[in-house]
Amino acid sequence: MKHSIFSIPNMRLFLLAGFLQATVSCNQASDGTTVATTETPDETDQQLVPLTTDNVVEVLTAYEKKHTDSLAVISTRHGDIKVRLYKDTPLHRANFVRLTKAGFYNEGEFYRVVKDFAIQGGDSDERQMKQGPYKIPQEFNPRHIHKRGALAMARYGDERNPDKESSSHNFYIVTGQPVSEDELRAFEAQHDIQYTPEQIKTYLEVGGEPGLDTEYTVFGEVVEGMDVVEKIEQEPVDASDWPRRVVKHTVKVVNE
Repeated sequence: MKHSIFSIPNMRLFLLAGFLQATVSCNQASDGTTVATTETPDETDQQLVPLTTDNVVEVLTAYEKKHTDSLAVISTRHGDIKVRLYKDTPLHRANFVRLTKAGFYNEGEFYRVVKDFAIQGGDSDERQMKQGPYKIPQEFNPRHIHKRGALAMARYGDERNPDKESSSHNFYIVTGQPVSEDELRAFEAQHDIQYTPEQIKTYLEVGGEPGLDTEYTVFGEVVEGMDVVEKIEQEPVDASDWPRRVVKHTVKVVNE
């Protein structure tokens, strides 16, 4: 295994976005402007009220009850990737749909590419829209593993994020390769989990990154367009795994 754990999104982008700095527990955005503590009645699909640590669960829970969307399309210059969002990870699904409908992800790109591991998107140096200084409580579910094509949220490391809460916006798609049974058993022991026969077959035959299970929240999977994911992971990158040519993305919610 080349990577035993998915690292946090690159720090340069996080600092430029003003995400989760010293004011994370305050009700102010990183630029000093006051942000709302509750979802406002006039929030529309094209308006995004920044969230805080204090109100994120309340707002996303309320949003999830009104928005049951579970399919989205991520469009890039390589083509489209259709993803299904799991309904049993409601906070993460609501957050992804909310940002998508506000157009937040249309200002993003796939900015980290590690072949045979994952492609990571959601952020951009050119972003104008602000989402607020919040994290999403983890929603680990033993049904959802880091199989090839899994959609999950990135996060800060354990030393500054012991509860393993997710990033507000940075996501990744797994591109891992098949693993051996010995490797899989080692991960079971390391993470104190037991895979089902179907999950074992998936890791052995299809592939993925079992080292990330119980560490990052998986909240969806690719249902069409894995060939596009594969094209993105072939992009030439620099020493920091940033594609030398920008891979911008837009995201839209689609009907079942």
